[in-house]
Amino acid sequence: MSEQPDIHLLIVDDDERIRGLLQKFLARHGFWVTAARDGAHARRLLAGLEFDLIVMDVMMPGEDGVSLTRDLRTSMDTPILLLTAKGETADRIAGLEAGADDYLTKPFEPRELLLRINAILRRAPAPSLADKAPKVLHLGTVRYDIDRGEMWKGEAPVRLTATEAALMRIFAAQPGEPISRAKLVEDLGRGGPDGGAQERAVDVQITRLRRKFEVDPKQPRYLQTVRGAGYMLAPE
Repeated sequence: MSEQPDIHLLIVDDDERIRGLLQKFLARHGFWVTAARDGAHARRLLAGLEFDLIVMDVMMPGEDGVSLTRDLRTSMDTPILLLTAKGETADRIAGLEAGADDYLTKPFEPRELLLRINAILRRAPAPSLADKAPKVLHLGTVRYDIDRGEMWKGEAPVRLTATEAALMRIFAAQPGEPISRAKLVEDLGRGGPDGGAQERAVDVQITRLRRKFEVDPKQPRYLQTVRGAGYMLAPE
């Protein structure tokens, strides 16, 4: 059983059989699960309920999962795990670029979905502790509070997805030190037989993270690529 039975998941899939199977399986593991049959149904649910994580199929009639993910990212940080057809690399990359935190290819073992969900929830930003003295890294006009896991530009918060927040925590713990792509995959809990694909997925997340604070993300000043060594956070 899940140790967090109050966690609310939203399953979005047009296949009624898959919706039902996932809903029953995840409920048996202690989650509170709501299901939506398509993007429009999901939007109605999201307008009135709060969810801790969304599991969403990419290929759906009407609004597809990638488009819905991209739109949701303009207003919410809720972690999103996309379900993609086996071999559809373009869909996986498009999903990550749109703001998804992870993907799982169909067909999959329900147990693997459970592991992916728990891994995403573990790396979600921790609650802020207002009584702790802040330790701040400066990235140009943006500052990152290490203790709170928060990023700010002036008085405005910079929205980070769960994966972006996890990456910032990893880099902030070792500023000025290169971290390999393989190590990032391991620290994000994404190890497995498709390590090469996961490293490419990390590259996509790095590109998205750079857009949050780099003046020119194509010529990064603060989150640098170190040839042959990985990535390095170089705060001021």
